[in-house]
Amino acid sequence: MRGLHADTGYLLYRLGLRSGQLFNSFLQESGLRLRHYAVLRFLSTAEGTLQRELSAQLGYDPSAIVGLVDDLEKLGFAERRPAPDDRRSRIVALTGNGRTFLRDTDEAGQRVTNELLGPLDPAQRESLHLLLQRLAEDGLN
Repeated sequence: MRGLHADTGYLLYRLGLRSGQLFNSFLQESGLRLRHYAVLRFLSTAEGTLQRELSAQLGYDPSAIVGLVDDLEKLGFAERRPAPDDRRSRIVALTGNGRTFLRDTDEAGQRVTNELLGPLDPAQRESLHLLLQRLAEDGLN
């Protein structure tokens, strides 16, 4: 096992899996999964986003975005509207119910993060966050 733990990429992979498991567990009651939550979080940063932009920004297949947005629409957390510049395109926007859901889940989300990062002190958590943010900005865009 030591060999695997010497591989940073593997450790990131395993921590990502654990993070996903914890988040999916806390979201289970709502019927949502981490992918839905990611869409909602992204939508909370924009007034409305084209579906194809959601796909590109989140790194999800366009067909997956359609299903995720369908699910969120059924729950009343998101809505599709015609794009003002192109009526054939659809903008996805967060609804008031979606904002309320995110606000209501903030505390549970923080508990998940605290469980995952429990062994780290506040300074280490901040350093980790900044490093991950830098990697995400450079490598995921």
